[in-house]
Amino acid sequence: MAGERRASVSVCLPAKECARTVGPIVGRLLELKQAGVLDEVVVVDAGSRDGTAALASGAGATVRQEAELLPRHGPVLGKGDAMWRALSVLEGDVVCFLDADTEDFQPHFATALIGAVCCEPDAEFAKGFYRRPGPGGAGSPDPDGGGRVNRLMARPLLAEFFPALGWVRQPLAGEVAARRELLERLPFATGYGVEIAMLIDAWSEVGSERIVQVDLEEHRHGHQGLDALESMAHTILATVARRLQTEGRLADEPSGAPPERPPLASVALV
Repeated sequence: MAGERRASVSVCLPAKECARTVGPIVGRLLELKQAGVLDEVVVVDAGSRDGTAALASGAGATVRQEAELLPRHGPVLGKGDAMWRALSVLEGDVVCFLDADTEDFQPHFATALIGAVCCEPDAEFAKGFYRRPGPGGAGSPDPDGGGRVNRLMARPLLAEFFPALGWVRQPLAGEVAARRELLERLPFATGYGVEIAMLIDAWSEVGSERIVQVDLEEHRHGHQGLDALESMAHTILATVARRLQTEGRLADEPSGAPPERPPLASVALV
């Protein structure tokens, strides 16, 4: 409608030791800001020791240290906690979270997600999906073999226990955009389970019809060893199990589930 205000958009990059990639990502996002696609670019740094904060600031981003956001809630407890705290300072009507360790970042990683929420009248939550080359890269025997925990743990969990979300191809993707009002109504898991928890909780709030997937084509970033992936898988399993327990489908509180932050709308910010 003529005269209707455009939704403002914040892009947030939670970052830890991302000096190699954060500068080019911020540079591309600032080009989108100058073009009027988005309104602010904020890097929330986890006390990186490799110069991530300085490089992000030098590239033009607003940089906040996660430990300085909502400090009365104690020490920061991982990526999900940083995202939760970031909501207290992000100003956009729509918030887009992107990974800060993405290699060869392309502008459509942001524009496709933002557009899905801003331009689709019924969409409140957009989740990215992509092809991810395996540890050997695009020339490996399995060029689509990345995201092992996603394929072996997260997707089977959703198919079994939350079949209404079985169509989601990358439940662990860090690329997501959502309406701010929705995000403020969601609890945030504090560990590796934040992405799948956010997906399940958004579905519980608004239903599948208001969740969309966006094809981001190919996504590249570093691969972790099996020890780290085993820990990640256990956290994801415990995070999903906590939601089953809350729904009464699991009798006992799962062991190993990370702490969770309450919906930001329920928290006094001063």
